[in-house]
Amino acid sequence: MEVVAQRVFEPFYMWLDIAFLVLFIGLLLFKKKYTTIIVGVLAGILYQIVDFGIFHLATGSRHLLMNGVEGTESQLFWVLMWMSMSYGFTNFAWIWLWISRDKNLFEWTTLILGWWLCCPLLTKTFGSHDYTITIWRETGAYHGWMALILFVGYVLLFVWNMSRKKKNERVNIPWLLIIGILVQAGWEIGLYLGGIRSANLGVTGMNVSALSPMIINSLLETNLGMPYIYIIFIAVSRRYTEALKRRKTKLGFTERIIENNAEKVKDYENVSEFLA
Repeated sequence: MEVVAQRVFEPFYMWLDIAFLVLFIGLLLFKKKYTTIIVGVLAGILYQIVDFGIFHLATGSRHLLMNGVEGTESQLFWVLMWMSMSYGFTNFAWIWLWISRDKNLFEWTTLILGWWLCCPLLTKTFGSHDYTITIWRETGAYHGWMALILFVGYVLLFVWNMSRKKKNERVNIPWLLIIGILVQAGWEIGLYLGGIRSANLGVTGMNVSALSPMIINSLLETNLGMPYIYIIFIAVSRRYTEALKRRKTKLGFTERIIENNAEKVKDYENVSEFLA
C-alpha cells in the first residue's frame, strides 16, 4: 500500500516556525552548543538535498499546491528549504543533545515538543486562514532504500558490539533506538494533533493516510540515520568539546564510547528528586 505523507498549513505557520528556529539557535548559542548548531545546519542542508534533489527531481514523489493551484519549481524549492532547515536542524540538533546526554536535555525536549504542539494551535487562533499550502509525497519509490540504509547501519553496530569483550565498550543500541524513534514520533504526533498531517482527510482517510506515515516514519525515517550520526558524534567529540575547543587529551574511538556510556543526563538519585 502506498503511504502518502501530507501536510496542510498556512504561511503564518511557516513564519512562526522560523521565529522558533531563531529562538532555538539563540539558546544554543547562549549555552555555547556550537557543535550542535553546526550539526543542525549540515543536517538541514542534507534534508534539502534529499527532499528536493531525490524525492522531487529524481523520483517525482514531491507535490505542492499553493491555495489549490499547483506550485512552481521555485515555490517548491523554498517551501522544502524551510521544512528542511526547520525540521532537519531541530531533529538533528535534538538528537545530538540526546547522544551527548546534555545536562539540560529535559528542558530542550520540553521546548521542542511543546513548540511542535503549540505552533499549529497558535496558527489556528492568530492566522488569517485565507491561504493554504498543501505538500505531500508518495513513499513507495524510496522506503525500500531507507530500510536498507537502516539495516546496514544497525548491522555495523551489532558487529561492533559482538567484537567487544568489555560491556562498557559496546554501543548502547537501545538508547539509539529510543532516540531515533521518539524524535520522529514527537514530530509526527505534533503534526497529527495539530491538524497539519490529518487536515482535509475524512475518517477513513485519516486512519490510513495520517496514521500510517506517523507509525512508519517514526520507525524508519529518522531512525535510519542514528548509527551514522552516533559514529560521527564519537569521532568529533573525542577531539572537540561542544564549544569547538580541542580537548586537552584526545581520546581513542573506543575510549570515547566508554566515556559516553558513563555520562548521565542529570545526576538525580531518584524520580522524586527529579520531580521536586
